[in-house]
Amino acid sequence: MDLDVAQVRAFVRTAEELHFGRAARTLAISQQALSKRIARLESLLGTELFQRGGNGVRLTEAGQRFLPPARQTVAAADTAVAAAVGEERPLQVDVWGHLYAPMRTLAQVAGRAGELTLGHGRDLRSVATALLNGDIDAAFGRVHPPLPAGLAHRLVRLEPVDAVLSADHPLAAEPALRPHQLRDSVLWAPGALDRLDFLHQFADRFGIRNTATSVNLGLAHFLAEVAEEPRRFSLVPADVPLPQVPGVRSVPLVEPTPLYAWSLLWRSGIGHPGLHGLAAACAEEAGRHRWLEYTPVHDWLPAPPPRP
Repeated sequence: MDLDVAQVRAFVRTAEELHFGRAARTLAISQQALSKRIARLESLLGTELFQRGGNGVRLTEAGQRFLPPARQTVAAADTAVAAAVGEERPLQVDVWGHLYAPMRTLAQVAGRAGELTLGHGRDLRSVATALLNGDIDAAFGRVHPPLPAGLAHRLVRLEPVDAVLSADHPLAAEPALRPHQLRDSVLWAPGALDRLDFLHQFADRFGIRNTATSVNLGLAHFLAEVAEEPRRFSLVPADVPLPQVPGVRSVPLVEPTPLYAWSLLWRSGIGHPGLHGLAAACAEEAGRHRWLEYTPVHDWLPAPPPRP
């Protein structure tokens, strides 16, 4: 049985969008052409891949089984075409968690990982969708549940986290703080807390009862908001270069020290040839700078990311 890659690609996009119109637009074809490709594929396979009804589109059991190898088929076809025409396309990498400056870490390995181009992801969900659609090759940020099927990840760095407080905060003069000392303070978050996995788990673990949210307009604006109210604090990885914002203090957290986990994320199966170089460069840098040291007695990690 010979599969038509265009038909398989049409299936993959529709499975990811669960909407024929949106899938057709991402492929720059008409919805009628998309439907014909999927119908021909279903006829060839002798089974339905989608259930179509008043409640929308969803995968059948056969469609769910077919999706992972179908993604690998499309990725392999793209790689084969690039190799045949001698195309040396740069590795396309996206980042998320921009307030915590993920490019600090990625920049340290970029020179040894070959040529990279960067995307503009907003959060893990949007970056995961871009990976599954084949719009990017890899991504870098904090991985947390729920992680869609079809993606793999590798832990790259565990970075200690400091508390940033208003200079008028009662604890601002302390040389170091234990997380539970912040229990009566207000955790200031750059967005809805249920979408900020690390801050949400920190608040639950250390009994932070008072939280408030803002809009992420960049680190300088965020820190200026922290400085406005004496009881506010937030968390920032220790190596993030803080802008010169008056009225803010950064204090190390100890016993335990929270660790922010940075991971490399990519689509499972055959991918861009540069992925191996990027992963190897990350591992080399992690070993050189002892990025993955973790002592359960002294450190705190949120619930681990899902296994790929």
